Amino acid sequence: MSDRDPDARTVLVAGTASHAGKSTLAAGLCRLLARRGVSVAPFKAQNMSNNARVALAPDGEWGEIGVSQYVQARAARVPATTDMNPVLLKPRGDGESQIVIDGEAVATVDAGAYYDDHWERARAAAVDAHRRLAADHDVIVAEGAGSIAEINLHDRDLANVECARFADADVLIAVDIERGGAFASLYGTLELLPEDVRERVAGAVITKFRGDPALLEPGIAEIESRTGVPVIGVVPHDDPGLPAEDSLSLPDEADTGSGDGIAGATRGDDDGVPDAEAVRIAVPRLPHISNFTDLEPLAREPGVRVAYVPVDAAATPTDADAVVIPGSKNTVDDLLALRDAGLDESIRAFSGPIVGLCGGYQMLGERLTNAEIEGTGAVTAVDGVGVLPIETRFSTDKRVERVTRDVDAQEAGPIAGATGTATGYEIHMGRSSPTRAVARPFGPESAATDRVLGTYLHGLFENANVRDAFVEAVFDAAGRSRPAGPNAADAPSPYDRAADLVADHVDLSAAGLDLGSP
Repeated sequence: MSDRDPDARTVLVAGTASHAGKSTLAAGLCRLLARRGVSVAPFKAQNMSNNARVALAPDGEWGEIGVSQYVQARAARVPATTDMNPVLLKPRGDGESQIVIDGEAVATVDAGAYYDDHWERARAAAVDAHRRLAADHDVIVAEGAGSIAEINLHDRDLANVECARFADADVLIAVDIERGGAFASLYGTLELLPEDVRERVAGAVITKFRGDPALLEPGIAEIESRTGVPVIGVVPHDDPGLPAEDSLSLPDEADTGSGDGIAGATRGDDDGVPDAEAVRIAVPRLPHISNFTDLEPLAREPGVRVAYVPVDAAATPTDADAVVIPGSKNTVDDLLALRDAGLDESIRAFSGPIVGLCGGYQMLGERLTNAEIEGTGAVTAVDGVGVLPIETRFSTDKRVERVTRDVDAQEAGPIAGATGTATGYEIHMGRSSPTRAVARPFGPESAATDRVLGTYLHGLFENANVRDAFVEAVFDAAGRSRPAGPNAADAPSPYDRAADLVADHVDLSAAGLDLGSP
């Protein structure tokens, strides 16, 4: 059977480099086509990210996909499935990544072993996943990875070169002008492409532009003349608010944010609320941080600053009004990093609200057993921070599931007063058990005291009832009044904002892409 699928048209949004705006363009295309009544689905043959979400796998079980494809599925108004990201690589340090195929973790290996031992299976899974999507939809919006012109990888570039071929895709190339050298980057990219892929390039889109687009016209005319590839859009520098994919998207550690005294970078400081009236939530920037997008709903709350604190920072979390320990791809090593920096003592001394999410929850407990320390192969027991009466035992079994939990927060200080239900997902190895009687606000996979909450529930703060209770608790602990803000329900969704960027600034017809009437 041929790899190629005639059932659906595929548009591959590739790039000249990482962080060129591919994810935003892909999400915008998905929502734009959905608004036009086109049946559309996202796709990324291979992704590398520790920010994952839970989706249905072909066998009907729950599996993992990268956050961008989950977001793009929401933009496309279709349920997320693992077919949308059939191969996910989750870096865990020491040059190794966990390989997830069709939503299931199958091995943890270095890059050489991946290409030697797993490449053919990964490619076959990607081809099959695309074929299933193409049978159910009219358009597939595929996203590439990094640069499409990595000539050292062209014989095994699953997300770009191989996808363009087996999906019979039209290729759009995103060009980040913010970094400088955009025209040279585009020209070099086109020159380095395999000939058959170069023939598939339908157009280029310049992204992250600040200023008057007319200034680019001479350069655009020259690059079109030299390459024959039309520049079909100049997208302004505008963040629609889509979740970031990996830790490279976190604010620069050198940025001290709004002058709050917390070393590291701050999000949420552009809401117009004076710093003196705001609260600050410290988030240790763990060496193996994962699913940090759990914090983004907090940063969108008026008057809330989310400060990412380097684990070797001179300042400590005690300078903040609350602390959230995020997820980790390597809980034990990140716990040891916190301890080496003295941040575990700072957390124990902290009197404000503390929340641990997934790996952060495990770290806040008394003890972690059957734990492996990176690079040693040794399995041992490690003392936790010790602010929650739980003990975690690791195992090879991995829990991956979307869940809805009843909220019983009467004795859970950081979210006291929250009621109703909370929906999210769990992706973790290890189980945590109480060492004494303790409140379980989300059932058995959680624990809480009057000042500390731990849970395996990712997406916790996407639940308005829980988020509102936590933000109230932080303002109360800080002795400040919570400022009023705009109603989030009245604001355009990030998916529609991304779609508007594409609709207003990209001429798909100039690339010969008839993808539904406006």
